[in-house]
Amino acid sequence: MAYNFSKDFFWGAATSATQSEGTIAGDNKGENIWDYASKNYNHRFFEGVTTEHTSRFYQEMEADLDRMAALSFNSFRTSISWSRLIPEGTGEVNPEAVDFYTRMLDGLNQRGIKPFINLYHFDMPMKLQEIGGFENREVIEAYRAYAKICFDLFHEKVAYWFTFNEPMIPAEAGYLHDRHYPYVVDFKRAAQVLHHIILAHCEAVKVFRQGTYQGKIGIIMDVIPVYPRSQHPADLKAAEMADLFYTRSLNEAILKGRYPQELKAILTRYNQMPRVEEQDLALIAETTIDLLGINYYRPRRVKAKESLPNPEGVFSPEWFYDDYEMPGRRMNTSRGIEIYPHGLYDIAKKIQLEYGNIDWFVSENGIGIQGEETFIEGGQVQDNYRIAFLKEHLIELHQAMMEGSNCLGYHMWTFVDCWSWQNAFKNRYGFYRLDLETGEKTMKKSGLWFKEVIQKNGFSNEF
Repeated sequence: MAYNFSKDFFWGAATSATQSEGTIAGDNKGENIWDYASKNYNHRFFEGVTTEHTSRFYQEMEADLDRMAALSFNSFRTSISWSRLIPEGTGEVNPEAVDFYTRMLDGLNQRGIKPFINLYHFDMPMKLQEIGGFENREVIEAYRAYAKICFDLFHEKVAYWFTFNEPMIPAEAGYLHDRHYPYVVDFKRAAQVLHHIILAHCEAVKVFRQGTYQGKIGIIMDVIPVYPRSQHPADLKAAEMADLFYTRSLNEAILKGRYPQELKAILTRYNQMPRVEEQDLALIAETTIDLLGINYYRPRRVKAKESLPNPEGVFSPEWFYDDYEMPGRRMNTSRGIEIYPHGLYDIAKKIQLEYGNIDWFVSENGIGIQGEETFIEGGQVQDNYRIAFLKEHLIELHQAMMEGSNCLGYHMWTFVDCWSWQNAFKNRYGFYRLDLETGEKTMKKSGLWFKEVIQKNGFSNEF
């Protein structure tokens, strides 16, 4: 069977500034929390690789844009580094950064590759983190000013803007589960951070709407569909709670203009409500987006709690459910996560049926593999597993589109093997392999396959 997509479907890949750009002497980039953490908490990072040593997009931008063109990309998502553009987070703009991003955007457009530009991908400027980052309400205004500077500088070159990538992650990973700097473990503070990020998103959208800027604006969210172990009421309730905390708490604020009432009741009961001002809810209610990006990697399977949580412990969504390891599940053993392509179909249907069938696209989907060098034959990575992964997910996506889902594109993570949060280069995701010793970038078999998909706007399901 052939799976065909529309002629204007967006095909490409995604990355972020911190994970791809690197640094060089004289670039005048300011420090962000990942620059700081990868040096000062170096033991937390795989093989101690810091943000200075990524895939060298800052130095090799023109050559990398040619590599994108060689894959026939018609779109590409990356982010602007707040601390590169405004080294202190507020105040003076770095002219070297303006020049770099201007050349990048011009280069993309000249090659027929539409820039999808995200304003914030986990990379809080360190000067602002020192006053609390998004825990501090003052940083909302700093972000608003940063967004306006980006719009003013680059709006003629960008058709699609995004305020945040995965806004849940800075709150959950940085303030509850000890994965990202500042390594805080406190649910109430995490909830405050998430609320302020939602407000910052709303303020940026408001600035965009009030300006005379062209293009569209949206947000990119990490959606993990939740599946209960069984239809037992206790398992169903566990799934409901996991979905409430990790999906609805954010999605409904962004896409429906309000927080779920059930969430407020639970947080009030456990004394975990963040500070919310009356005008905050009005701002959330009036803010709408044009385009939604969805990052999908894995499902979340849950079951009813098997033991009571420690009442003296840290309040957490995990008080209400246990993770469930379904027998026979298919795993990516490199990352320890389940591979479940049908989850992408379920997300598409949720958007269609529960969120007004808003225009959306797959902003990240991919598979990271450790030890990929063992698959090199004749100088090329023979990543048939990645081709199979892409096919399976695109088939599920195609089915949802045939049923009316307004999906406009698909971006794989990522273009060139990039530095990942904490894992550095442990798992490889790219269409191009990066040789860490020589810096050479070579196209993998999946890149050749994806190029053919783009040129044909589809593929057959022969594996």
